[in-house]
Amino acid sequence: MISKYIIMKWRIIPYFLLLPLSVQGQIKKDTVIFRVMSYNVENLFDCQHDTLKNDYEFLPNSLRHWNYTKYKKKLDNIARVITAVGGWNPPALVALCEVENDSVLRDLTRYSILREAGYRYVMTQSPDLRGIDVALLYQRGLFKLLLHQSIPVTLGNHFKKYRPTRDILHVEGLLLNQDTLDVFIAHLPSRSGGAKESEPYRLLAAKRLKSAVDSVYATRLHPQILIMGDFNDYPQNKSICQILQATAPPSDSSKTEPNKLYHLLARKAATQHKFGSYKFHGEWGLLDHLIVSGTLLHFTSSFYTNENKANVFRAPFLLVEDHKYGGVEPFRTYLGPRYQGGYSDHLPVYADFILIY
Repeated sequence: MISKYIIMKWRIIPYFLLLPLSVQGQIKKDTVIFRVMSYNVENLFDCQHDTLKNDYEFLPNSLRHWNYTKYKKKLDNIARVITAVGGWNPPALVALCEVENDSVLRDLTRYSILREAGYRYVMTQSPDLRGIDVALLYQRGLFKLLLHQSIPVTLGNHFKKYRPTRDILHVEGLLLNQDTLDVFIAHLPSRSGGAKESEPYRLLAAKRLKSAVDSVYATRLHPQILIMGDFNDYPQNKSICQILQATAPPSDSSKTEPNKLYHLLARKAATQHKFGSYKFHGEWGLLDHLIVSGTLLHFTSSFYTNENKANVFRAPFLLVEDHKYGGVEPFRTYLGPRYQGGYSDHLPVYADFILIY
């Protein structure tokens, strides 16, 4: 009886001990595609006045006649884009620019066609006069939220005439391989008043972002940094190439520097005709960016990507004929004061990471 009991016992126990092991005695590993995207959704406002904010343009009695029907369509449009970018699976992380408040994010994640995706979100509460902020949607099964913070961009006394701008969102999360990923989402000051005249404000915001990134480099043993958002600047502009010092990755991956930032779309923007996420006066340009630390370009790592895995999402339903300049342009919600029922004046950008755990 004793020997029979021992035999039965050892028939059961190995299943618990050896489940995570391969035949060779090594830990079995799985691989998933970890897709991230960044999207300026062009004025995602609800229909109610937000106290102390200049959101009158998007109210039912405004010139735009923004109402619940248009708002609900806007939510479903954005949800459709996110779903389309994800393909078979919703993107793990979605950076959003130009969202008004917590209400619109709740409605987007719970009451649009995106509700089945199970997203959670965090966002900033910025002093922007119109009330627009940045946010991050995340899949809890792939990204465990550790903490998030809003990083204010203080303009200082010499910028008194310039209106307050959006905070930078910093989110820390744990990946399935137990590594930490630091995500920064920024929507830098606009080019209103002229690109050259407004550039000092974007440079100031970029310096604040660079300072926050440097603090991660200083405190993490293995910093993994992802920067997304609308910079209102192109890859060759000072905010990116001089302040952040983000360049295209080297052709030889062995020359990648761990503590340097690399722009996943810079080479495509410089070499491909009509490449971009935004069209201005008939010219395509890249205002929406995907920037990573060098540690995320090492293919021997358990979490990595490369520039070939990043692109602008140019689905046909996001584009309409450009009657003025020719070709196509983003299908906007409004064209001037005229309601079109489209998606956004920007196209989303995305990148795939390989996650081994």
